[in-house]
Amino acid sequence: MHIENHYINRSGWLRAAVLGANDGILSTTSLAIGVAAASVSREPILLAAVAGLAAGALSMAAGEYVSVSSQADIEQADLKREKTALQTAPEEELEELAAIYTQRGLSEELARAVAVQLTAHNALEAHARDELGINEITQANPFMAAFASAVSFTIGGLFPLLVAIFAPINQMVFYQYGCSILFLAFSGFLAARAGGSKIFTAVLRICIWGTFAMAASALVGYIFGVQTS
Repeated sequence: MHIENHYINRSGWLRAAVLGANDGILSTTSLAIGVAAASVSREPILLAAVAGLAAGALSMAAGEYVSVSSQADIEQADLKREKTALQTAPEEELEELAAIYTQRGLSEELARAVAVQLTAHNALEAHARDELGINEITQANPFMAAFASAVSFTIGGLFPLLVAIFAPINQMVFYQYGCSILFLAFSGFLAARAGGSKIFTAVLRICIWGTFAMAASALVGYIFGVQTS
């Protein structure tokens, strides 16, 4: 028996988790690097890392919840309009569904037969899936997205915080960068494995953009910072 492994059902929480973890690593590291480039003491670096970690986790959770809730509101509004249309103009909706299947390659007779059977089974579900593109896999879940983002951001941000605690202060920028590239590469590896995508591409992409972000933060710290003890 042929069995295919698909990963699209993970796309909702995986997107939020990957974004949160990467943002946690990058944001916290960039803050630590920026402050480290302008300071010779550990306390300001730790303060920046802790503040960035706390604020970032809450911000990610709130942002994901609001944005995904907006998507869910749009979906519910569309479903409500579709339900009304099915009640007030069922024949027109049936023809519309049949036309969709015809455009996908079915003959007109078969398309109408399929539309009739799916309408009899669950008309709203058929139109939600085939007309609106809404199904149980892609449907927005604000709480899941917010939770995944907050937890993953916190986990990602803990790594550069630990580096800020234990790394030598006179080489903090280099330790933060080197360790964070490793963290980002590992994050890209996990995301690619969970999503069934190419590992090398995911790791390379995140390391390149992470390098740009941290280099910019270090440059700002060196240009505008004042070395303090």
